[in-house]
Amino acid sequence: MDLKQIAEELVAGCREGRAKENLDKLYATDAVSVEAADAMGMGREAAGRDAIRGKHEWWEGAHDVTGASVSDPFLHGDDRFAVIFEVSGTVKESGDSFDMREVAIYHVADGKIVREEFFY
Repeated sequence: MDLKQIAEELVAGCREGRAKENLDKLYATDAVSVEAADAMGMGREAAGRDAIRGKHEWWEGAHDVTGASVSDPFLHGDDRFAVIFEVSGTVKESGDSFDMREVAIYHVADGKIVREEFFY
């Protein structure tokens, strides 16, 4: 897959509830995910596809999402793209509601996502 195909499939998967399923298809085995802050108490970096899958599972277990949107991808050269996520919901443990907006930058090499970085 080329950069545009990877970017479009990532967005489609997020919109259609296939984000976790797309991990095996789109991400390198040793991909790295980097958060802007250690908000989860698990550190800022998750290394490896299984660790990234764990982040998805943590998010789903800790939050009830009531609304979400994903922008079309913004391509940058032949190795990066960005996406804007907007999410609203409730933290399950506290019942606190939230509205968040973040930019994600994805780095691609050899037809796979090798690094994702979140800015919020």
